[in-house]
Amino acid sequence: MSFFISDAMAEGSAAAQGGGWEGLIPLVLLFVVFYFLLIRPQQKKVKEHKNLVQSLKKGDEIVTYGGLLGKIREINDSFCDLEIADNVIVKVERHNIARLLPKGTMRGE
Repeated sequence: MSFFISDAMAEGSAAAQGGGWEGLIPLVLLFVVFYFLLIRPQQKKVKEHKNLVQSLKKGDEIVTYGGLLGKIREINDSFCDLEIADNVIVKVERHNIARLLPKGTMRGE
């Protein structure tokens, strides 16, 4: 019967020679993929938002994460007064500002 099926011979010390590094390689590759596809882009986005918030100044036109469009009238370390219409001013936290708009956006130019 061994004509069709070859006999399996086990090598006793071959499994011990690997040292376990082969099992660690897929985990390292998985971490590298997660770093470049998930962690690194998120860190870049957080850094860009932090720079945006620090560079805000009076007169900038911005959009908040809540969707409010307005012009900054007063600004301090934590909050800014945002004019969303004539004589309508709301106070928003600086970190809730999503993006900076080009000058003249509120006028509809």
